[in-house]
Amino acid sequence: MNYLAHLLLSGDDPDCQVGGLLGDFVKGPLRGELPAPIEAGIRLHRAIDSQTTQIPAIRRLYPLFERPWRRYAGIIIDIAFDHFLAKNWQHYHRLPLDHFCTDFYRHLASQQVLLPPGALHFSKRAPEIGWLESYADATVMATVLQRVGSRLSKPVELGRSWQYVEVHQACFARAFAETMTELNRLAACFLTRENLPLSYAQSKDFETAKKGKIA
Repeated sequence: MNYLAHLLLSGDDPDCQVGGLLGDFVKGPLRGELPAPIEAGIRLHRAIDSQTTQIPAIRRLYPLFERPWRRYAGIIIDIAFDHFLAKNWQHYHRLPLDHFCTDFYRHLASQQVLLPPGALHFSKRAPEIGWLESYADATVMATVLQRVGSRLSKPVELGRSWQYVEVHQACFARAFAETMTELNRLAACFLTRENLPLSYAQSKDFETAKKGKIA
């Protein structure tokens, strides 16, 4: 999963959300050098990434990509799912997406002394360009993928792969909804064990109220 999904899955504790982001930047064992909720968020991030590779709904998307794009399918799917999450945010969180992002950026900035270089760059750049909230706009997604492709060890024009998401949008939307249901349950169990607050999408109220389609 990509940045926005990890933040949502990290529940409603701001430090745990920071950990949800840092899971992409902090490697190796955790030794208690960071606040406990941040380290919990990193552990949750790792558990989610481990589980995601096993989810049938995601595995069903791989054959939709022609070669050579199939080798990058995991990256493309992660970013596509952030698009579907941003587009359907109102189904998953009580705050509007822009308010959620503003709150997260503000708290992340307050933790800059703890951030490794990559996360520090994100903390400064994301509010300037509306990084996370921009994922709701389908017209920018090819550019997002192109930037990611340019940073690979062997750069590739990954923006061209967005056509597969557009052509198979219904398949991606179904897979996204199934995946979020499974991962929200995993995250809710983890957060409950850690005595950390759940997000609306992980609550019983959400399960009761969940109606309509993910588009």
